[in-house]
Amino acid sequence: MNPAELLTALVATPSVSGDEARIADLVAGHAEAWGARVHRQGHNVWFSVGSGPKRLLVNSHLDTVKPCAGWSTEPHEAVWKDDTLYGLGANDAKGCVTAMLLTAKALLEEGAPSGVEYVFALTAEEETGGQGLGPLLPALGPLDAAIVGEPTSLRPCTAQRGMLLLRCVAHGRSGHVAHAHAGGLDNAILKAARDIQAVSALRFPAHPLLGEARAQVTQVSGGLARNQVPDRCEFFVDLRTTPGMDHAKVAEDIGKALESEVGVHSARYLPKGTDASHPLVRAAVVASGQDTVGSSTTSDWAFLGDVPAVKVGPGDTLRSHQANEYLTRAELEAGLAFYRRLLHGYAGEVSRG
Repeated sequence: MNPAELLTALVATPSVSGDEARIADLVAGHAEAWGARVHRQGHNVWFSVGSGPKRLLVNSHLDTVKPCAGWSTEPHEAVWKDDTLYGLGANDAKGCVTAMLLTAKALLEEGAPSGVEYVFALTAEEETGGQGLGPLLPALGPLDAAIVGEPTSLRPCTAQRGMLLLRCVAHGRSGHVAHAHAGGLDNAILKAARDIQAVSALRFPAHPLLGEARAQVTQVSGGLARNQVPDRCEFFVDLRTTPGMDHAKVAEDIGKALESEVGVHSARYLPKGTDASHPLVRAAVVASGQDTVGSSTTSDWAFLGDVPAVKVGPGDTLRSHQANEYLTRAELEAGLAFYRRLLHGYAGEVSRG
């Protein structure tokens, strides 16, 4: 099976997040046919190739978002037009999955470089943060480094933003609007408005690869009736953090800067960064011939704890989650060649110490 045929089969198998059973069966079947000893946990598929003291995770995700409006083809069909494949997940991230699977096939047939055990994990629910790589990690065992397959135009991403969501509540004192002029009432929406302005003025140190972090107010709700001064107004703050920003400390500092009550709604997507001197980064730069970059989007890297990682793969992040998502044949073949160079290059870096 050539790369285009495997990508076609994967894209033609619907796998909206949470419904990956069919594609997991397909991936597991191919890996078993190539001689891998395949493991399953839910809709997650993993297997190892090679052996050695170093263990490198090679991961991408099987699931997709739900199709949006505006498709000119059927999103769950794989449609080739000249040398371009259109279909949901072609870019994010079934091109990465295809290239990783065929890299594993080559290693199984040719033999893996000594000194490294490559742990291939094709996982579920990345788009929803559910029962995917995070819950699977204990079964995978200790890891020394990781490749996370996402569309980056094959540029090695060594820094990734995190996500801190804050729930803020402004409290006031309610009463009839007709009596507001007499005093004693406290409009919670006005208090929230002052805090929203304060949020827009917040500044954080810039990251060399990711730039500034800017907090954004994304939802506001308050008031019970048009003739009642509101005593409560709630708003949410979304801050895409950079490596070096501690979520607990940032939340505490924002709480001190606002009149509203500030609580953490979600802080589990932590910012990530890998040092340029790490063997995996060195191997990725050589394999790609491109400088490292930062990524504003989150990925399963967020769940890897202190494991050094590089996020990299064929495709363009700007096509993700859009209508008429696509991947070209040339991008797919370049991705396969890249992953093969990267895995061999990492083994070489490890052997040199």
